[in-house]
Amino acid sequence: MINDTSSRMAVRLEQWIAGAPPGSRLPSTRALVAEYNVSPVTVQKVLRTLAGRGLVESRPGIGTFVRAARTAYPSDYGWQSAALRSPPHPVRPIPTALRSASNDVIAFHSGYPDRELLPERLVRAALTRAARTDTAFSRPPVAGMPELQSWFARELRTATPSGFTPPTASDVIVVPGSQSGLSSIFRVLAGSGRPVLMESPTYWGAILAASHAGVDIVPVPSGPDGPDPEELARAFDETGARLFYAQPNYANPTGAQWSHQRGEQVLDIVRHHGAFLIEDDWAHDFGISTTPVPVAAREDSGHVIYLRSLTKSVSPAIRVAAVIARGPARDRLLADRGAESMYVSGVLQAAALDVVTQPAWQTHLRGLRHHLQSRRDLLITSLRQYAPRIHVVHLPTGGLNLWARLPDGTNLERFTRECESAGVIVAPGTEWFPAEPAGPFIRLNYAGPNPAAFQDGARILGQSIERAGHW
Repeated sequence: MINDTSSRMAVRLEQWIAGAPPGSRLPSTRALVAEYNVSPVTVQKVLRTLAGRGLVESRPGIGTFVRAARTAYPSDYGWQSAALRSPPHPVRPIPTALRSASNDVIAFHSGYPDRELLPERLVRAALTRAARTDTAFSRPPVAGMPELQSWFARELRTATPSGFTPPTASDVIVVPGSQSGLSSIFRVLAGSGRPVLMESPTYWGAILAASHAGVDIVPVPSGPDGPDPEELARAFDETGARLFYAQPNYANPTGAQWSHQRGEQVLDIVRHHGAFLIEDDWAHDFGISTTPVPVAAREDSGHVIYLRSLTKSVSPAIRVAAVIARGPARDRLLADRGAESMYVSGVLQAAALDVVTQPAWQTHLRGLRHHLQSRRDLLITSLRQYAPRIHVVHLPTGGLNLWARLPDGTNLERFTRECESAGVIVAPGTEWFPAEPAGPFIRLNYAGPNPAAFQDGARILGQSIERAGHW
């Protein structure tokens, strides 16, 4: 009975509202109770329904009024283009590696390890403990928590051979992820309009950070063994650059790892030109058949700026990394971090330190090495069986990715679109070249979700390549 009554009341009020001008006041609740012979609760229910449909609006202490109809007009933000002027650097789209994907697709594009490869129990426990300490309410130093600074310094110190001075905790600056550290490095140590050398191909995030800093990126061709020393020396000579960004261990995207000899050759060139090597050790925890040794461990005169991130190996939610630098370069970077972000959350720093100092952390890393090897080998075997025309350039000894070349003449954009329509997302290699790409490449992440689908994914890649021959 109440439902029927409230429905009739709502219909009659709608008819009244349709003929009333905007802003007209509806009868009071008392009047509506008397007119429709209903309770005040029913009246309020009907009025809430009408308000939810945008027909009326309530003004507390005054009454309920007919809402004015609002006409939707297209927004015009053209004035902003005039106010902002031309962008100082090319605006690059969000890279494929950061795309979210539904569970029903085969995701070869991600730049992060799957959740099952992370130390989930350690992270949950560490966050719980950190929330119960003073770090939840206190401000840490700009350079980072002293205990975490010491841990990063000690990690590099263990790889430092005799005869070299290891870094100290005061050389460490904790940053909210290595991407933030790269932005500071390019902004402070290079500056707008100055040349910066980069391996080609290289990490898309470094390209993005350098572009936003306004630097002039100079690509240096790099293969499975790293950059050619003669090409690197020539690039320094021709450009006068003072920064060289590189990933000596398990480079993203190629998986390349420098030999000890190649590292020494690069260091000699950097020292000769009075320059800095920006060593991005993003995959330090992802060794498979080799153990990474940072180039920074063999250089103590300040020529190497070292980055070490925990974001990918601990958790994407714990964006904690470190920049290790010495001398005036460290002072300038610290000043920039103070201006940019002031400090990194103490809770995140405490949680990260908790995870990596647990005995179970080393156990996790040993198991991770095995899982990565199994996934890498499964994907390579699947490609060889179902997509033989896709050539894996280099068998990585660590890291998370395979760097694969497609047949010459492949329309890469159309190929990736064809794969996605069939349920497979891949990252086009164009995103990893600071200049023109050297060919049609794709990057395939073997640390992503659902390795059981690798064979199906490889089959779709192979079918797409075969169709590509008929485009």
